[in-house]
Amino acid sequence: MPDMTSTLTILQPYPGIFAYYDGRIAGTRLHSEGPNWLDDGAYALGVASYAIVDGGEALVYDTHISVPHAEAIRTHLESLDVTSIRVVLSHWHKDHVAGNAAFADCEIIALALTAERLAENREKIETATPPIHPLVMPTRTFEGRLVLKVGQRTVELHHFAIHSADGNVLWLPEEKLLLAGDTVEDCATFISEAEHVATHIDELKRMRLLPIAHILPSHGDRDRIAAGGYDGTLIDANRSYLERLQTAAADRAQISALKDFAAVEIAAGSILYFAPYEDVHDSNVARMRAAAKAG
Repeated sequence: MPDMTSTLTILQPYPGIFAYYDGRIAGTRLHSEGPNWLDDGAYALGVASYAIVDGGEALVYDTHISVPHAEAIRTHLESLDVTSIRVVLSHWHKDHVAGNAAFADCEIIALALTAERLAENREKIETATPPIHPLVMPTRTFEGRLVLKVGQRTVELHHFAIHSADGNVLWLPEEKLLLAGDTVEDCATFISEAEHVATHIDELKRMRLLPIAHILPSHGDRDRIAAGGYDGTLIDANRSYLERLQTAAADRAQISALKDFAAVEIAAGSILYFAPYEDVHDSNVARMRAAAKAG
């Protein structure tokens, strides 16, 4: 296996906004050849954590897929003369909290629901493959909305129940920039809570009301993130995908491969087709069919 951070790249899509991107490298695995959440999930699909930097202060959005990745983020920030670091978690899933231990001496902010989910699943997370042990917990929680200052920059934290009930996004109103976590993905959202897809669709509609100019997701195309990210049509593409899948599953209709199922959005350039997402799509189809049957 290669060094854990050998393929990590640091991108700067905007002044003072850094993306720590890893994955989407065919034939490369970081943890093991056997099945594991790191290689088969986040790394295969590509994953980014972010930092907002201003005036010697930094806000880290998610701590990446391992402690070495988080340590690399911290080293980079310290090289920029950052002396104050706070962490914000987008939600409770493993590929977003795995590096928390590298920031154990920092304030770690999360939705109260995220803290609850982490506590409920702590044993599973700490004994996963690879393990996240110890799982360092949030030190500050909030509900709904929280406004922070990072140097002179205003950063708003907003709860959107998309992908996971505890979805937490960062909104920079002055830049009209959304750091979206897993609430949207390129090229298809991963359905982790099929029974709540109707809520996710409604919440995507609510998110679209923000005057968004640019979106930086946790899972997307490296080059597009480096060039400034996506626009609001990424939200539309994710919502349309969920709506079509919900209808098809309820009607027990045949569902085509992702390349065809999302052909309109791919052709429009709202999303970029990436073949490994066919496995995500297959999982989504199975989950939605099961939910429709149970309902």
